[in-house]
Amino acid sequence: MPNSIIIKNKIKKFEKKINVSGDKSISIRWVLFSSIANGISKAKNLLISQDVLAGIRAIKKLGIKSRFKDGKVSIYGKGIEGYKYKKNLTINAENSGTLGRLLLGLLINSKHPIKLIGDKSLSKRDFKRVTDPLSKFGANFKLTKNKNLPLKIKGASNLRCIKYNEKKGSAQCKSSVIFGAMRSVGTTYIKARKSRDHTELLCRYLKLPITIKKKRNYDEIKVNKIRSIKPINYNIPSDISSAAFFIVLTVLSNNSKLTIKNVNVNPSRTGIITILKRMGANIKLENQRSYKGEKISDIKVKGGKTLKSINCPSKFNSGAIDEFLIIFLVAAKANGVSYFKNLDELNQKESPRLKWGEYILNQMGVKTVCTNDTLKIHGNPELDLNKKITIKNYLKDHRVFMTSVIAALSFGGEWFIHDKDSIKTSFPDFLRILKQLKK
Repeated sequence: MPNSIIIKNKIKKFEKKINVSGDKSISIRWVLFSSIANGISKAKNLLISQDVLAGIRAIKKLGIKSRFKDGKVSIYGKGIEGYKYKKNLTINAENSGTLGRLLLGLLINSKHPIKLIGDKSLSKRDFKRVTDPLSKFGANFKLTKNKNLPLKIKGASNLRCIKYNEKKGSAQCKSSVIFGAMRSVGTTYIKARKSRDHTELLCRYLKLPITIKKKRNYDEIKVNKIRSIKPINYNIPSDISSAAFFIVLTVLSNNSKLTIKNVNVNPSRTGIITILKRMGANIKLENQRSYKGEKISDIKVKGGKTLKSINCPSKFNSGAIDEFLIIFLVAAKANGVSYFKNLDELNQKESPRLKWGEYILNQMGVKTVCTNDTLKIHGNPELDLNKKITIKNYLKDHRVFMTSVIAALSFGGEWFIHDKDSIKTSFPDFLRILKQLKK
């Protein structure tokens, strides 16, 4: 099974310092912003994953050149109206919902129809959530089964501003509308539930005509038409979603210690740290600093503390939406019953992750109660596996694969985990870094 991995032993005590790959959300946004900037943008530590490379291939089809040299990536932007492309163009977003949804916001004034496609997983995800608001600007969309890829977009030359109420806490929907508003005349008003704000921070750093008022439960955003964007030189910080797997592995490993360097700890992304600390995990942020509006820190973790269950407040959901699978593993070892609610957004990811989270726990012998948007986990601090477990047919969801690996190393048993190439979408270095912890 060349594309599978077998794990038979728990990880031994470790004490290490590591670096993880560049932030995927920022990497994709940097690619898209740089494609409409005036001039050459350069990035260090850009995540070289399938999702980000799909973005670079997409802008190439739109007439934008890029260059890889000496660990740096350069993108040769041609301005806000600089896209040039042939008729009957097809763009493949592959597995990336971020790329597919955000790119549509940049294409709403396209002169010719453009077809957007994706892989099997992405083609099952809901794109109506972005095409509905984008159509209000004046663009036209034709979707498969009224909500899925493949879709066709035909832009409009006279885009009108809109008012948009984003109720799902989706940064992809919000960002797509922000990109659309950059091309429309007048002021677009967005009321958005709290979600990651990398797009807004980049807009603020670039001094674009966007204003944000942060309320308790939502943000008020105003966006005006963009005339030009300066080039963006960026040293991409490490991705907390990638760091999360090693944070949890350390939390579940007695007496292990880990430092993860230079991690993006944007407050809209640190839900996992808040949740795990409430469960008794020993996690500290050190050497905190600011970079282009983002907060960066080293993360120090110590394992071995007694873990307690949590009744997880829904207000933490958006800040941990990509980390819940791995958080569920901590709940499996906590003392008591943990309860997670309002998680329907988990099933809008690469796979129905709430169902997969329950499946992995059940395979481990953990008692759960699951509905469409809630999960109860009966923790067992003495959980130690001595059984065979196979994980496959999960739509190649990279987070299902990595969560399964962490479960195997933390709880024991003999695990057969298929489709290890799934990590290429977001974290190609995952297994290599794991080997560093085993040395």
